[in-house]
Amino acid sequence: MYDVVVVGGGPSGATAAEDLARSGHSVALLDREGRIKPCGGAIPPRLMSDFLIGDEQLVAKVNTARMISPTGRMVDIPIENGFVGMVDRKDFDPFLRRRAVDAGAEYHVGTFLRIDREGGRTRVIFREKSSGAEKELLCRLIIGADGARSRVGKAEVAGWDKIPYVLAYHEIIKAPPKNDVYDPIRCDVIYDGAISPDFYGWVFPHGDSASVGMGTGLTDVDLKKATADLRAASGLTDCETLRREGAPIPLHPLDKWDNGRDVVLAGDAAGVVAPSSGEGIYYAMVAGRVAATACAATLASGRVKNLQLARKHFMKEHKTVFRVLQSMQNAYYRSDMRRERFVSLCHDTDVQRLTFEAYMNKKLVKARPMAHIKIGIKNLAHLTGLVAPERV
Repeated sequence: MYDVVVVGGGPSGATAAEDLARSGHSVALLDREGRIKPCGGAIPPRLMSDFLIGDEQLVAKVNTARMISPTGRMVDIPIENGFVGMVDRKDFDPFLRRRAVDAGAEYHVGTFLRIDREGGRTRVIFREKSSGAEKELLCRLIIGADGARSRVGKAEVAGWDKIPYVLAYHEIIKAPPKNDVYDPIRCDVIYDGAISPDFYGWVFPHGDSASVGMGTGLTDVDLKKATADLRAASGLTDCETLRREGAPIPLHPLDKWDNGRDVVLAGDAAGVVAPSSGEGIYYAMVAGRVAATACAATLASGRVKNLQLARKHFMKEHKTVFRVLQSMQNAYYRSDMRRERFVSLCHDTDVQRLTFEAYMNKKLVKARPMAHIKIGIKNLAHLTGLVAPERV
């Protein structure tokens, strides 16, 4: 009898399993293994601090972000007094799973099938990868951290199917030497409707490799062709392709994360990917941590209502940032003219500083109220067309 079975061993599930094991709970971590999620791999310093991630897990440290408009205008935004760490999910996820196991979680490799409650005892049924046989894990609670197409969420949580998605695709390529268009310590973000009509494309350095990809919520877009076009525009066509990955990415937190009984969701399964940026690793790990906290509170008190604490704690800390990012996506991603204006806005030093302070620290910065007022005025001027798109 496990206290908790965690379904899914990505950053969210592995974090939840580790936290619960370190607090003395019996935990089983179930993961399919072998699947690598498409991900730019950017992590902020706050993640490294909050979750004790050392520099040895980084494949690169980025000190500049380049925004590229539909007309090819470029704005380089320096990352002052810090860096953005880059990880490769093929190595980072197994590291987090090993850490959970070292903390005391029992690791099982297989595919989740269903939850069985026959006889009043909760069992997670899965197909073991090595034998192909159906196995069961008897438990008191379950954390569904099994991704954007969560089988746990689909089976257990009402409204799970209402999350909006972006389809993401990227290619990991062998990185070229630094040249006129590629810099191994710079992230390029491409706001161009020809690449993505409703989201963006990216070129993110991973040390010896690089992630080149894009996302879209439109089903008629050819993701592979768009990525090929992006590689051509970025001078990366001739680079060796090491692997290709694609998956849906949710862009709105679920209104309800638990089933009011014995299941709580976390990570992509709960929809906690930041709008506008698509950033997910930090928020997934936070969601795993609050899900673990909610399970610990439920086990200690016997009150299943405490499963609601996961969403309450997460939204209390991050809902304002999510709302701001969603508003920005709604305002600027709808057309190339709006994207052009957005890149123009990024020229502003106040925008640059507050954006990266918010990214690095994961909260809206309140220390400079006049800067916020200035940004609000400039934002309104661009959205209403009072200034030309090309004006800096």
